[in-house]
Amino acid sequence: MNDPRIPVTTAKMPMPGQTTSLHRHRGTRAIQKMVEFAPSTGGLALWIRHRDVPDATQAAFAANDGTTIFYGPRFDELTLPVQIGLVAHQVLHVALRHAQRRDALARLLGNLDAKLYNICADAIVNSSLSHLSWLELPPGSVLLEDLLSASLHIHQSVEKSLLEWDLERLYRAVDDRRRSGLFQGQRKAAGNQQDSSIGDAVGRRSEDGEKQVADPEQPAQDGQCAARARYLAERMISDLLPAADSGQPEAEAEQSREWRERVLRAHAGDGAHSMLRELLADLPKVRTPWEQLLRTQLARGLSHQTDLSWSRPSRSYLANQGRAAGSGRRMPWEPGISSSKAVARLVVMVDVSGSIEPVILARFAGEIESITRRLGARAVIIVGDNQVTAVQQFEPGRSNLRDIQFRGGGGTDFAPLLREAEVHAPDIGVFLTDLDGPANYRPTFPVLWCVPLEYAQMPHPFGRKLILD
Repeated sequence: MNDPRIPVTTAKMPMPGQTTSLHRHRGTRAIQKMVEFAPSTGGLALWIRHRDVPDATQAAFAANDGTTIFYGPRFDELTLPVQIGLVAHQVLHVALRHAQRRDALARLLGNLDAKLYNICADAIVNSSLSHLSWLELPPGSVLLEDLLSASLHIHQSVEKSLLEWDLERLYRAVDDRRRSGLFQGQRKAAGNQQDSSIGDAVGRRSEDGEKQVADPEQPAQDGQCAARARYLAERMISDLLPAADSGQPEAEAEQSREWRERVLRAHAGDGAHSMLRELLADLPKVRTPWEQLLRTQLARGLSHQTDLSWSRPSRSYLANQGRAAGSGRRMPWEPGISSSKAVARLVVMVDVSGSIEPVILARFAGEIESITRRLGARAVIIVGDNQVTAVQQFEPGRSNLRDIQFRGGGGTDFAPLLREAEVHAPDIGVFLTDLDGPANYRPTFPVLWCVPLEYAQMPHPFGRKLILD
């Protein structure tokens, strides 16, 4: 977000051999001023690690990896108001989880332009800080309202823009790049209801209905929106480094939840002096990992249900030997309780006409095996497209899900697989699919539709939909 032509001062650098405090860094003065003017939102900087780097190639002025802000040697050349603006800018990048969200969006789209993403992230952050008189944004900083106007021809106030546009939606709207080469893919398009930018990323159908995917070897060509965005941000220096903590999904969800709470509390504490102009639409989204939701749903569906057993007495009846305490009179028969099913049964239906990423398939298979092992449930795997092609039964903790091959491009009819599943009388059924097909049969057991993230907008016919991201 910085530019070589931003105003500078003649601040003195430490002399060779001069010692500095262990807890001081180049951004210390700026953070002190931020906390002075906006104690709560400025205090968000205290939740972040800060580190000076000696090499200007690592960070010309300042950059962040989602957990740490790095200060380059040239940071000391800036005037104090610009230093404050620059540190506030980096703090909001970290608080809004921009580096981590870039990795998540890249996994979804598969073809993310880091420069365009950084432009969109900078625009949101800069507009949220632009109302503050005690800091200064560097010349050439991109504002959200200017980016919407120049790139998308959308003219609206900064307040309305911040309330409506989150980073993922903004990037998808701005990124209209095209690739010149196409080859036949193995994944189906998600349908006309999906966002056009997602369609561009995962590919489009040819005239015969098969999927075409952009050739990764061919350079992407900017469309008009992307070209205007780059021209508007020609003086910008990218400051989003690869995320340092892209780990387990459970950990990422917890971090997003914590940062969202911190931002909301800080904004409420500062009121009109907050570094956040409005309550942003870009606040970190709190998502429960799909693995946790899958475990919860299947645990409920596969748990042994109790039932009355008239062939055996209850424990209290046995303890009292069938007689009332004190009087010794005979008590009426009290039935006991038994499990309604000896073994829980899970049916997993797999639509092989679609496409499932190997990483998602491996995680899904691992969760299914873990759940069946823990609950002692047998699994029936049914594979097919417009007809059933394979049916196999497995003991708890085993499956063949990792070996399933997806063809892609064919039609799907859910009814034959659902009818076959009904024969096995399951407690619950899981359907792994992209939801591209009709379901003209509704079974008596509950169905959980597990759908990859790129097909999240496809409607499910009944039951519950679980997004695999």
